[in-house]
Amino acid sequence: MSTYADVVFAPIDRDLALERIAGGNETEVYRSDDGRYVAKLKSELGGSQAEALAQASAMRAAAETFAACLGSTYAIPSYYVLARENSGRVQILVLQPFLQAARPLSALDYRTLPLHARRSLGAHLQTIIRRAEAMYRATGSMPDLYGRTSTSKTERQRDRALYKLPRRLWSFLVERTLLRSHNLMQTNDPMRPIVLVDYDFVRRGWLYRQIYFLVRRLLFYRDRIAIRVVLGR
Repeated sequence: MSTYADVVFAPIDRDLALERIAGGNETEVYRSDDGRYVAKLKSELGGSQAEALAQASAMRAAAETFAACLGSTYAIPSYYVLARENSGRVQILVLQPFLQAARPLSALDYRTLPLHARRSLGAHLQTIIRRAEAMYRATGSMPDLYGRTSTSKTERQRDRALYKLPRRLWSFLVERTLLRSHNLMQTNDPMRPIVLVDYDFVRRGWLYRQIYFLVRRLLFYRDRIAIRVVLGR
């Protein structure tokens, strides 16, 4: 794993250098030196103190809504800290507890799980789907249960190129079922067997959000079939 050093980590780290452990669609993910926290940094956000504060407030409100949707069994807390990076720009650090030994569902080999474990996992996923659907019916929105990975900011920018669009659509519509989720993680905690780790909201315009969430809602039918076939639930 690589490390990244910046004064933006001063609120949680003395030497200002953290280990990068993952990357998402917009986010770089780091682990604190003491292993207690995950620090998420969105380099494309931030700005002045007022801009960063407004963004952090919106992010926290969305996270609280999504966590309430899923309930304490499937949610973890998120904390939002404003910190100035080396360039002088004020950024938002999202802090979450580091889940020791947790694995994203995309990393599981379901063939190795005993039948009772597969059925239990399937039951939890069906519950998560029902709660996301309930939120969609009530608000027209829902949390991102799927997620994407990236190795660097450069890779994310390259993947946004127009010629990559067919590949992105294929991944969105076919490949990224809940069983291959990067945002849902299996834990060793019986009180929280599966947790959502990403509480970002969609930052596009009204029409885009309407289409996006409608498609996500329809794709739950695909997910239910996959869960029944693979997990027997």
